[in-house]
Amino acid sequence: MLFDRTSYCRTVFVLRRSGKTRMWSVQIRAFSVQQSAFSLSLPVLCLVPFDFWISPRWKAFNRLVSYNGNLRKLSAASKLTLGKRWKAKMHIPDGYLSPSTCAVLYGASVPFWYVALRRVKKFLATRLVPLLSVVAALAFVIMMFNLPLPGGTTGHAVGVAIATIILGPWASILAISIALLIQAAFFGDGGITTLGANCFNMAIVGSLVSYAVYRVAAGRTALTSSRRVVAAALAGYTAINAAAFCAAVEFGIQPLFFKDPNGAPLYAPYALSIAIPAMMIGHLTFAGLAELVLSAGVVAYFQRTDTSLLKLTAPGALPADQESRPAPSQSTWSTVRPLATALALLLALTPLGILAVGTAWGEWSARDFSNPHTREKIAAASRNAAPPVRAPHGLERLYSVWTAPFPQYAPAFVRRPAVGYALSATFGSGMIILVFLIAGSLAFRGRRQSSSAGSNMTAASDPTPIPASRDPALPKGEG
Repeated sequence: MLFDRTSYCRTVFVLRRSGKTRMWSVQIRAFSVQQSAFSLSLPVLCLVPFDFWISPRWKAFNRLVSYNGNLRKLSAASKLTLGKRWKAKMHIPDGYLSPSTCAVLYGASVPFWYVALRRVKKFLATRLVPLLSVVAALAFVIMMFNLPLPGGTTGHAVGVAIATIILGPWASILAISIALLIQAAFFGDGGITTLGANCFNMAIVGSLVSYAVYRVAAGRTALTSSRRVVAAALAGYTAINAAAFCAAVEFGIQPLFFKDPNGAPLYAPYALSIAIPAMMIGHLTFAGLAELVLSAGVVAYFQRTDTSLLKLTAPGALPADQESRPAPSQSTWSTVRPLATALALLLALTPLGILAVGTAWGEWSARDFSNPHTREKIAAASRNAAPPVRAPHGLERLYSVWTAPFPQYAPAFVRRPAVGYALSATFGSGMIILVFLIAGSLAFRGRRQSSSAGSNMTAASDPTPIPASRDPALPKGEG
């Protein structure tokens, strides 16, 4: 039996490192959808150096495959499948929500964006801009690290609790929204029509929920208290699950309200009874735990390095902890150096984000509904409920409304998927930082011009004459 693209279903990567050889071994196990108990197993053992991801050794996937004692080569189609199907999760694509649902969620997001801009506007004219830009870029990169979830799907952390704890809820809303905009516009990760929904779920709900949980759980404890680490963990876990629940409800109400004359769903095909468990099981376990560990770890790290980064969301911290450190409003690039270091490290590790192979629940393409093998995977991840025979009409019509220049973080001009993924992460982070730097420059210029105009108006309206003896325009000795 040949191992081709039609028999391929799922790939599991296992990384091992040998201390003696300092080499990494990558074991790949592929399973056929035709075997209900995954009885078909094709292990591949590739001993490669650590620069496997960024070197021509990507061709190691062409190593021999063992199947029932026979050695065969991986076909080109199979290699393409191994590196093809990664996507970030909880990003609702175009076509899965009706236009009216998208409009309602855009409308619900606008007031929060407006308040966030008003609250953050004064910070954009200060040296807090580096902090905003680096935190937003950090959240962007965090969302590129995919995790395997039950049912063969994948998920990821968001970093919304970290952004909220460092920046406060309103600045976090703005930072996460900008990151989601860059993902949708340049990489097709999330739709343009559904951008309001994605921002509402992750940026708005995530920021507000994490802020509320963190403030309640942390109380007025000192900035270096271990209670704040626990509070950050709870905030991250609660926020990502609240965002996932909102997305599940948005998916689930589509077949209830939007059907064709025959009763077939027009957009997302699965009802609430399927959408909520399918979304929540993975986020209550793996994705939620990833957010929990990440949020707690970052707060614990800042407690040891620079507690000033935690002061914005700790106005009632105990006086004993008020150390003589620079306030967050006086942040410079040197102050955000720990965050910048973390960002650089994550950028170097982004190729690991493609190890978790699979499609997120609710992010299938319009073509997937007519593919027999993909239909089996969709049903397996949806409580064995068969999907529609073909893509819903509305989904098919809106799915390709926007074509991103670098879809799925895979630039067409880059031949190695891992390199393209890393370059996409670097480009996206740079774009986010650039957006905030430009916004900060414009805000600072506008503030300076308004201050100058106000000073001129005050001077012009002041009726008090300038004493001649003090008038610098008079020649020396006069008056």
